[in-house]
Amino acid sequence: MNKKEQIPDLFASSEHDELTSLRKELAEQNYKYYVLSAPTMSDREFDEKMHRLQDLEAAHPEWYDPNSPTQKVGSDIGKQDGFPRIRHRYPMLSLANTYSREEVEDWARKLPDEVEIVAELKYDGLSISLWYENGILTHAVTRGDGTEGDDVLPNIRTIRSIPQRLHDAPERLELRGEVLLPWERFEALNKEREQQEEPLFANPRNAASGTLKLQDAQEVARRGLTCYLYYMLGENLPGTTHYERLEQARSWGFPVSDAIKVCHSVDEVMAFIAYWDTERKNLPVATDGIVLKVNDLARQDELGYTAKSPRWAIAYKFAAERQLTTLKQITYQVGRTGVITPVANLEPIQLSGTVVQRATLHNEDFIRQLGIAEGDKVYVEKGGEIIPKIVGKEESNQPEAISSQSFAFPTTCPECGTPLVRVEGEAAWRCPNEVSCPPQLKGKLEHFVSRKAMNIEGLGSETIALLYDKGLLHSIADIYSLRAEDIAAQERLGEKSAQNILASVEQSKQVPWSRVLFALGIRMVGETTAKKIAKRFTSVDSLQWATKEELTSVEDVGEQIADNIIAYFADIRNLETVTRLQAAGIQMAAQVQDTADVPQVLAGKTIVISGTFTRHSRDEYKQMIEDHGGKNSGSVSKNTDFILAGDNMGPSKLEKARSLGVQLMNEDEFLALINA
Repeated sequence: MNKKEQIPDLFASSEHDELTSLRKELAEQNYKYYVLSAPTMSDREFDEKMHRLQDLEAAHPEWYDPNSPTQKVGSDIGKQDGFPRIRHRYPMLSLANTYSREEVEDWARKLPDEVEIVAELKYDGLSISLWYENGILTHAVTRGDGTEGDDVLPNIRTIRSIPQRLHDAPERLELRGEVLLPWERFEALNKEREQQEEPLFANPRNAASGTLKLQDAQEVARRGLTCYLYYMLGENLPGTTHYERLEQARSWGFPVSDAIKVCHSVDEVMAFIAYWDTERKNLPVATDGIVLKVNDLARQDELGYTAKSPRWAIAYKFAAERQLTTLKQITYQVGRTGVITPVANLEPIQLSGTVVQRATLHNEDFIRQLGIAEGDKVYVEKGGEIIPKIVGKEESNQPEAISSQSFAFPTTCPECGTPLVRVEGEAAWRCPNEVSCPPQLKGKLEHFVSRKAMNIEGLGSETIALLYDKGLLHSIADIYSLRAEDIAAQERLGEKSAQNILASVEQSKQVPWSRVLFALGIRMVGETTAKKIAKRFTSVDSLQWATKEELTSVEDVGEQIADNIIAYFADIRNLETVTRLQAAGIQMAAQVQDTADVPQVLAGKTIVISGTFTRHSRDEYKQMIEDHGGKNSGSVSKNTDFILAGDNMGPSKLEKARSLGVQLMNEDEFLALINA
């Protein structure tokens, strides 16, 4: 065989390697995007690689694979979601998409003459399918893999805009839409996570996805999801066009966007796109493009579907606004728990209507992955139109910059000089000097007095910094030793301020144990986790002696959180702080409930709890069982009197209950029993 004959084989081998690599990479990104809600690739980069894979597969049909990402819808089904799986009545496909207005025009011009096109905003959230039977909401199914998804009905019920019951509706009805987290709620949620030094959500879409898969419906309700519905399915439905059905859905009380237009020409479509490319930035929720659909439903049926998307619809995606600027300097911030966060200080640029001068660089690994260093020209985008982030660097025409290979993350704390440590399995470097590192001490004080913790008014960050610098505050326990004359003597304060602060300090002594636990600032023990721990361990005394096994038995407490709690109480300095707080009169134990008048209807009964619930959390039900004289058990046996069964009860427990003839009781029946 001569060299000329080998060339086609070499090209084919190279393309096959590229195809195989793309399939693997895109499958991994689908999992990160849909299941973990933590993508590591931009939408545009993903779409470009998907298009390249489609081109390769079109050129080589002999390499067809039904499991290729081009043939399947990205799946949001997790391996251990804990939600029941439901098969879709109608496949729930994704849309073909493009970033090119020319491709949108080509798609529109290929449609039959005089076809109306409905233009809608493409909301950036999590797809959901709502099923109604005889007017009652019975299922809420995620896209999943397009064939089946997770039924997240308890969490969907927390969205107030979604009707639970319909009047004068068809016997069977399905509405599809997008679950979203508004910008305002997204910012508040990320602020909470930042204060707890938990990983931030990259954008509202990831936050909505993570929220909808939580097992705690009360926490879902607190976060404040919303929804817009965009398609109706079923039999014997009113209307012959897509737009008519949306208007009918609106009349039934469904949340349908007002940003919808029936277009009669390509020019009208392009004008709609141009208008919303700018105006969308004023909306309360995230959007990432425009969806175009053939209006006539009969025409939709004629046009049909490809393997993963309808031919009668297309999505035009807005390109993220990107600017090139200079990375002037990398500085380092020390957080409340000692985490060192690198910050990019940039040459100021205008981005989405605001001046951007700083962007987080997350951690050392992130910097090295981007290969950036001080002096580099870098590209900056606004993630989700709100959070500035560096997405890459300009390789050509760079000035003389520090080589990224010579970049060195600090080895000592920039504030106190203590050698940094990095816990195995974590990306962040941390300053271990909790005792005398100023930012950590001030951060702990600010966290302790915050509204969701001890709620001490008058001690803002500036006042705390002032009292710290004057030597009046060095630990959270010092707050309860403050004297009016010391506060009043400080600049910008005075007697009135001193009286108000001390009054609020005194009032904080009534804050319940669960919030006190949150206020202590134990790493990774957030507000919700603290509540669950406080219900299981009703005093600081019981908590400080808890074993790792006992701690991890609490819902949402994993090994890392358990280790952090144990480490906190193993430190003599923390024990001294707790002792001082107790002496000051802080509620370091739950208020003892008077159970004398509580009917002991469960006395002598052993009860197992299994599944997920909507009315109360599992820990709350366990407390109710104990308050009414019952005993909680984690396993089903012949001694089990009944099982408090929620949605998605564990199959092994269900099977054992049936074999032993153990009674199943739902939460409504249980509440009726104890309230009888």
